[in-house]
Amino acid sequence: MSRSGKRPIPVPKGVEVKIEGSKVAAKGPKGTFAVELPRGIKAELIEGELAISSESEGREMRRFHGLGRALAANVVVGAATGFVKKLELVGVGFRAAVKGNQLDLQLGFSHPTLVEIPTGISVKVEENVRILIEGGDYQRVGQFAATVRSLRPPEPYKGKGIRYSNEYVRRKAGKTGK
Repeated sequence: MSRSGKRPIPVPKGVEVKIEGSKVAAKGPKGTFAVELPRGIKAELIEGELAISSESEGREMRRFHGLGRALAANVVVGAATGFVKKLELVGVGFRAAVKGNQLDLQLGFSHPTLVEIPTGISVKVEENVRILIEGGDYQRVGQFAATVRSLRPPEPYKGKGIRYSNEYVRRKAGKTGK
């Protein structure tokens, strides 16, 4: 058995979990989310906790056991509280604003960069340089944050660009003069 896959997933109050075959669905205050578990992995609800188990003990099945637990946990947490990714803009004149369903970014280019905000995700901008991306689907929130960051990743010499709030950018020494 997978060590992480053995841990049960606590189901918070206000979240309803349904299991249909290998599909796990959770309905809560942040919405309804579902995931299809890998083959050979099954879920069952035991005393308010979601338990994930595998059919066999092989190496391949142990990997899928941990993956299945992580996917099911993301569905339950997403329905209960949701996920947040925080981005920061570092650079002179870099700023962000939300205009309708688009994120307007000024990133030092000669033109503004507009990014379409996907449905199910909410974006807030604080102090023009902090972007909060919130949603219930872990994969979609992370993917949108990575897409925004990829528009201007932090560079190693001055540290300018878009970075995650907890990201450390390793700085390099520039050229030395004579």
